[in-house]
Amino acid sequence: MIDLYTAATPNGHKVSIALEEMGLAYEVHRIDLSSGEQKSPEFLRLNPNGRIPAIVDRDNDDLVIFESGAILIYLAEKTGMLMPRDVKGRMDVIQWLMFQMGGVGPMQGQAHVFFRYFPETVQPAIDRYQNETKRLYTVLNDQLTHKDYLAGAGRGEYSIADIANWTWVRSYEWAGVEIDDLPHLKDWIDRIAARPAAEKGVNTPEQVGGKKTAEAGKKMIVT
Repeated sequence: MIDLYTAATPNGHKVSIALEEMGLAYEVHRIDLSSGEQKSPEFLRLNPNGRIPAIVDRDNDDLVIFESGAILIYLAEKTGMLMPRDVKGRMDVIQWLMFQMGGVGPMQGQAHVFFRYFPETVQPAIDRYQNETKRLYTVLNDQLTHKDYLAGAGRGEYSIADIANWTWVRSYEWAGVEIDDLPHLKDWIDRIAARPAAEKGVNTPEQVGGKKTAEAGKKMIVT
């Protein structure tokens, strides 16, 4: 059993989708970001940085892991799923995971802030982060030109790299970025959205206190 401390954000969705794909039993502990629960002493004992998600693996001596990318790698290694075991394949997945962690997430996150939330319009900042987000999307689109998934030989193989990038890219409209000229990226978004685990995973933070997930509605939260 894994305790998942999460909220309905792209980084939170990464872990719930992976848990669903891997068929691992987990219990959801929803963290109320609006009230600052992520800064509470109780949560800071799990993640001193005060960010979701975090997990506690009860089956591994109550091991605590924070940072969504680290959690994804841990779960992939724990189950032997969604990441190859050979060095070449493993590094192919990890480099695209890091592409999201160091690029897509930070840039798109800032696009969200300046386009949706900032109290005043700062157009140079909006342009800077939307343009950089679009550039990163274009890199993904190019990678997907002849592939179904980001990493792996041939057409590629679905992995934690796809999960990590998809949870952010799916909210392109919220960032104010158009993708009509990125057809391979659009197809990839739809391909992953059709996976039952992806649909369940993006609703899982609403399943408070439940073991695994119940059938949820189709509302997709993109904040």
